[in-house]
Amino acid sequence: MVMFPQSAEAGCQWATCFCVGNLHVHHFGWDQCCSNRFCTARTSLSVERHGVTSNDEERKKTFPKKKLTRYFVDQRRISVIGGNGGSGASCFHSEPRKEFGGPDGGDGGNGGHVILKVDTQIKSLSVVRSVYRGMDGASGGSKNCFGCNGENRYIKVPVGTLVTEDGMVVADLSQPEDEYIAALGGNGGKGNRFFLTNENRAPVTATMGEKGQERTLQLELKTMAHAGMVGFPNAGKSSLLRIISRAKPAVAPYPFTTLNPHVGIIQYQDYEQLAVADIPGIIRGAHQNRGLGFAFLRHIERCRFLMFVLDLSVSEPWTQLQDLKYELEQYEEGLSRRPCFIVGNKIDLPQSRVNLPLLRERVDEKVIAMSALTGHNVEELILYLRELYDKYIDADISKLQKPLRW
Repeated sequence: MVMFPQSAEAGCQWATCFCVGNLHVHHFGWDQCCSNRFCTARTSLSVERHGVTSNDEERKKTFPKKKLTRYFVDQRRISVIGGNGGSGASCFHSEPRKEFGGPDGGDGGNGGHVILKVDTQIKSLSVVRSVYRGMDGASGGSKNCFGCNGENRYIKVPVGTLVTEDGMVVADLSQPEDEYIAALGGNGGKGNRFFLTNENRAPVTATMGEKGQERTLQLELKTMAHAGMVGFPNAGKSSLLRIISRAKPAVAPYPFTTLNPHVGIIQYQDYEQLAVADIPGIIRGAHQNRGLGFAFLRHIERCRFLMFVLDLSVSEPWTQLQDLKYELEQYEEGLSRRPCFIVGNKIDLPQSRVNLPLLRERVDEKVIAMSALTGHNVEELILYLRELYDKYIDADISKLQKPLRW
């Protein structure tokens, strides 16, 4: 272990350092080149290998977003095959001085099912493989021994997975711990003991186990959240989600930074949790496949209320609301008429303060002006979200429905 001070200009501060190989280490302004020593520090360090150019560093910064895009999957086609049943046994009991003791062939075991099961830790269908098969049942044995049943095969899927077959919805896994038997295992065959009758005291017949069920299913993920954020690119949706929750979506000063949906969780002091979904930005003409299209709107279909995030710094921000509602109606009739309110972002800019009263004159919805950059008025937004959440919970309970809880 080596203790050494920083440069005189930075003041007398000490750091603990060990080094590995020929690495260049930056920490609190000090620059120390080490070789054949091992360097470490309790705080985060920026470590770079000699010879790496600035262009290489820029490419590395874009990798996490590409990785995120590659691994987020919201549609998957799978084949599921139940396990085959075990065959029944055909045999007869035999012991000393009793050669023909009658049939004692046992039945075969049942094949295992393939079961879809909701796991709240799974957020994407990327972990789902293309083919799943249940375990086969074991064959029966002598002395009336039955074969053991095959184990069930479980497929973990996220909350909000819709299961369809030939265009028909067969299951909607919208609650934690929901299960659906996707493919039944085959029944086990019968041993010759099963066919023993008064007329036939020595049956030799035994049946084969049944084949497992085979199906081809389409899985579609529709994110389950209480509130859904809708807005144009660069309106500040991702920055807003970062400031009200612990979600860390990518933020950058260019359009379409968000390429996949993100869900952030707001936890209140009474331990109630509210989920907010952020989807990629929508532009005018998205229903004609402009921009990223509007296929991602499936992730707000189930949201109980909507947040229209508008950029107050642009001219006539109320036109953004009109365009967004039009695109929602093109996707699903009635979607734009759900309970909603407006978040006017970037109120810290001078032009935004000029546009705010004009926006309130032209819209009927509640407008909350805030800044995701400075955190101005974020408390009002969080409290209003809780107010809408409580109304949703009370409405579902009054209808004897089970509300969505995270």
